[in-house]
Amino acid sequence: MRRSAGRASRPAAGPVIRPATAGDAAGCRDVYAPYVRETTVTFEDVVPTVEEFAARISRALDRYYWLVAELDGRIAGYAYAGPVKERAAYAWSCEVSVYVDPDARGNGLGRALYRELFTRLEGQGFRRMLAIITLPNEPSVGMHRALGFREAGRLERIGFKHGRWLDVTWMQADLGPEPAAPPTARPDGPPGHRPPPG
Repeated sequence: MRRSAGRASRPAAGPVIRPATAGDAAGCRDVYAPYVRETTVTFEDVVPTVEEFAARISRALDRYYWLVAELDGRIAGYAYAGPVKERAAYAWSCEVSVYVDPDARGNGLGRALYRELFTRLEGQGFRRMLAIITLPNEPSVGMHRALGFREAGRLERIGFKHGRWLDVTWMQADLGPEPAAPPTARPDGPPGHRPPPG
């Protein structure tokens, strides 16, 4: 079921946060491109095309959420969720990511996007979130800690970009009031959904 419906929300700071559509692909690509070209935040080294971004948004909306934040009519950031793994037992877990236009950082936009995303994911029935962060990146690690994430593991020298080996940390957070309670129905599964083979 496509998760494109939903009302936009407006945080106190003023941005409009709403579900994305494939038509937002160019704006999201513009936000993402500097991270690909200039940083090790993402392990991609070629900026995806607008068509590829549209396809990524559409795939995310099939089961999860992709949200965008607009400032003065332009996309200034986005956050989305996707699968951790395809095996059936991971159905209640998801990986989350957020990107903010470098010119819009420092005003809480990333946290606002994440909070809205987490609220929607919890409403779907998801119970665990995973964020994968390239090190060093203390601002991102600090933001995730402030939002309830804890460090769950570290992979050393797992990626190579811009001439050096890079570590990543895996950070995990719970959704819902009782993290250890058994899950309910699979999140947002369509009628007759059958889990993939284990």
